Amino acid sequence: MLEREHPQVEENKKSLNFIEQIVENDLKEGKNGGRIQTRFPPEPNGYLHIGHAKAICIDFGIAQKYGGICNLRFDDTNPVKEDVEYVDSIMEDIKWLGYEWGNVFYASDYFQQLWDFAVKLIKEGKAYVDEQSAEEIARQKGTPTQPGTHSPYRDRPVEESLELFEKMNSGEIPEGKMVLRAKIDMASSNMHFRDPIIYRVIHLAHHRTGTQWKAYPMYDFAHGQSDYFEGVTHSLCTLEFVVHRPLYDWFIDQLAEGDYRPRQIEFNRLNLTYTVMSKRKLLQLVQEKLVSGWDDPRMPTLCGMRRRGYTPQGIHNFIDRIGYTKYDGMNDISLLEHAVREDLNKRVMRVSGVIDPVKLILTNYPEGQVEEMEAINNPEDESMGSRKVKFTRELWIERDDFMEEAPQKYFRLTPGNEVRLKNAYIVKCTGCKKDELGNVTEVYAAYDPQSRSGMPEANRRVKGTIHWVSVPHSLDAEVRLYDRLFMVEDPSAEKEKDFRELINPDSLIVKAGCKVEAYLKDAKPLESFQFQRIGYFNVDRDSTEGKLVFNRTVALKDSWKKQNG
Repeated sequence: MLEREHPQVEENKKSLNFIEQIVENDLKEGKNGGRIQTRFPPEPNGYLHIGHAKAICIDFGIAQKYGGICNLRFDDTNPVKEDVEYVDSIMEDIKWLGYEWGNVFYASDYFQQLWDFAVKLIKEGKAYVDEQSAEEIARQKGTPTQPGTHSPYRDRPVEESLELFEKMNSGEIPEGKMVLRAKIDMASSNMHFRDPIIYRVIHLAHHRTGTQWKAYPMYDFAHGQSDYFEGVTHSLCTLEFVVHRPLYDWFIDQLAEGDYRPRQIEFNRLNLTYTVMSKRKLLQLVQEKLVSGWDDPRMPTLCGMRRRGYTPQGIHNFIDRIGYTKYDGMNDISLLEHAVREDLNKRVMRVSGVIDPVKLILTNYPEGQVEEMEAINNPEDESMGSRKVKFTRELWIERDDFMEEAPQKYFRLTPGNEVRLKNAYIVKCTGCKKDELGNVTEVYAAYDPQSRSGMPEANRRVKGTIHWVSVPHSLDAEVRLYDRLFMVEDPSAEKEKDFRELINPDSLIVKAGCKVEAYLKDAKPLESFQFQRIGYFNVDRDSTEGKLVFNRTVALKDSWKKQNG
């Protein structure tokens, strides 16, 4: 009789994504000696964003799950765009997500090996130096339905190509005057096979190799070979590289000796509503000062999300939910916000913060009296305990928690109505004071001394509960209310408008003069809290001694759809 596997094992198999299924099958077949090695290969020409986080999670996650290693490899083949600043930020972001790389490599580590391979291709008649302009080469490529035409330099003698290739790297050849092309098939149905350019001339110092090289390999030439030199078994990349895979394999076939082959596998990229992911567009936002920098909390960059208060676990949970497939789609940003909200709900302390304060005076509460109220730090986690909060005659409350003339289902403060002050007493509103413009400056109420939270007689129920902060025990704060950077679901689809015209004018609202409880005096940058009834906030790095600055990470509930539905 066949032995059935444990139900949990069967369940795990069912829940494997298609990449994990491929990896498990390769292990079963003993490919590459049962070795698993992946790599995360960013180009150091910008800051990582949430889309890169998806790639990081699969690259490092596969290695972690199957006892392999994942290397960090910087694809630094284009000195025009690259910078050490980006290298440092990429490393910081990967660590923040909770991963450690096996080794750090650079494509530039392989410049000599790539050069030697290119020379080998020339000697074998599989590559040639072309002196045509970029426009001429592009015209000769043909179209997907029409074959290309051969370059007049395609059959130039091997020795001539070798000599010119040397000159491309010696500095004798100006930029744009010569390229090295692989000689494959100008009639191929795959446009990438039509004698692709594999080297070009760039007269610019490289951030690691200086002026040693003037001829630099193209991405398609460098990427697969770097995988091979490193020993990568599974080269995971996004779907736009599907059409590049045959070329990836062709180069490996010219290079490889023995059975080992890296295998390229493609998955869907992460697209988010109300967001742009293009590095070019993100750079524009920064350079044109439409945002405060790469770490602006409205940006989809990982450093921006970190500054806003998003958690690594929230991002992991979001990526786990959307999964990995072989087709592209658009993910609703509210799913990301929900995952972050869910994670913060479990782990952060509840505090009181009043964003738009108005004074509430309890007219029958003894002047000068101070009581300490018990406040639970997090009802989701008993181990976080409780703290004492000062209660006094004068309190700050939210301006919209009082209405002089309220609609029927308004259960907060209005003349004659009762509410409970969170963790404290039931109070009955008696009226208000206004300035000459009709703005409410003070709200008055009487408290019920027998209604203190936790007292046996405090079982009397009222429909509304509002939060508060003691006036003499409050701290001043600035609160930055962040929202979606763009007003439309898919800014990239709006072809008739410049994406900058689609920026949400309310994506940042700065509130000065906010009041928070004294407990937050020693709060440190990046610390997160739930402001009761309002949302999740974290301390911004702009905070200074005596001036706290909070960023809204995410509201308590998704109110966007309600407003914009």
